[in-house]
Amino acid sequence: MSGRFAGRVVVVTGSGRRHGLGAAIVRRFAQEGAACVVSDLGVPKDRMGEGDIGTTAEMEEVAAEVRALGADAIAVPCDVRLEADCQALVATTVERFGRLDVMVANAGIGYLMKPFLDTEEADWDAVLDVNLKGAFLCARHAAAHMVARGGGGRILMIASQAAKSGFPHMAPYCASKHGMVGLVRALAVELGPHGITVNAVCPNHVTTGLGAKQNAYFSQLLGFPSVEAYLEAMARRIPMGRPGLPEDTAAVCAFLASDEALYVTGEAWNVSGGEEVH
Repeated sequence: MSGRFAGRVVVVTGSGRRHGLGAAIVRRFAQEGAACVVSDLGVPKDRMGEGDIGTTAEMEEVAAEVRALGADAIAVPCDVRLEADCQALVATTVERFGRLDVMVANAGIGYLMKPFLDTEEADWDAVLDVNLKGAFLCARHAAAHMVARGGGGRILMIASQAAKSGFPHMAPYCASKHGMVGLVRALAVELGPHGITVNAVCPNHVTTGLGAKQNAYFSQLLGFPSVEAYLEAMARRIPMGRPGLPEDTAAVCAFLASDEALYVTGEAWNVSGGEEVH
């Protein structure tokens, strides 16, 4: 394929849901010529039910969509909480494609919403293990390959507006995303001499499957008569007049992974239509 990512290989974790943010990121890279690795949990596990993950069958459907765009793609299950899985994800990618150029750490839990005083240790561990530990492990093994191969690389972490501002009933989520920005800044300093850039992308609310759960929860919490009324109020406070789309975040990922962003590292890019200015 032609395109600015022709000959490059991209891994996106948490990309196994057809209408999710990760799948949109995969499609964007595929449209610009990259070979793609679709990765998600595959099977329900612990607090992650079938409606919260990309199943093995759905992962294969996303990979098939990528191939229909003319790009090469495989689906690789990965529990990002487990180092062996993250190591195997990178090894499988390199074995299949010969290299790994871009790691997008997108897998996350954002559906455990509770008042802080009701938040249990198990809730905290579930969110931090996936969102922050998972990003750390994926970055570590991707960076190890990139350093050994030489020639640089790109590591992107999908953070959130919640990496910049606090939100009620989401203490573990906000903590994990704030921590992700700190991780990005530290890795940018350490990996820069190897030609590896590390950046975070911080979208505001995006109505994916996860976003729909947040809509239902917060519309009730804040006393809106309906989800539609909640979304209308959200749109009014955003200068661009609408919530984010998966494609908005995917476009910024593509830029940060491109040669045009060679000198951009250690940043936490807002994709919020002007809602988040920090």
